[in-house]
Amino acid sequence: MYEGKYPKKRYKHTLRFLQNNISAESHILDLGVKNPFSEILEENGFKVTNTQGEDLDLDTSAVLSDTYDVVTAFEIFEHLVSPFNVLKDIKATKLIASVPLKLWFASAYRSKEDERDRHYHEFEDWQFDWLLEKAGWKIKKREKFTNPVKKVGIRPILRRLTPRYYLVYAERI
Repeated sequence: MYEGKYPKKRYKHTLRFLQNNISAESHILDLGVKNPFSEILEENGFKVTNTQGEDLDLDTSAVLSDTYDVVTAFEIFEHLVSPFNVLKDIKATKLIASVPLKLWFASAYRSKEDERDRHYHEFEDWQFDWLLEKAGWKIKKREKFTNPVKKVGIRPILRRLTPRYYLVYAERI
């Protein structure tokens, strides 16, 4: 299921975290268009609806519905100029989100081909915690994990040792 071109470790880790914190009966709104991970969630019994690619900085209407139990946002908030607005507007009472952590040895990600595929933010864990708390969320669980790459060099070695992703489960206060 996680073989081939998909990031096996990240998906496996995120799925386990979600299964440990959210009931499979929960109806999930996954921020972002349908993607390989939302398909993995469905294959594992979760009911998932994805947003339609709207600019969440300008239009938060997707999260204003109270028909969802959980909102998931996997590597979404770093692309937003103001993730606070979306986080504040979410009507669901549970949130599972992951963000890339700021790495001291690498610049923020920036695609040269797709101007939408850039990181406006890469967070330190305390910054993301503060953002969530300010938007009305209480963090119940958190984890950091690495993202090794199959390359040779100093940065690939550092990626094996340094957590790259921060994953949180939070509930509305």
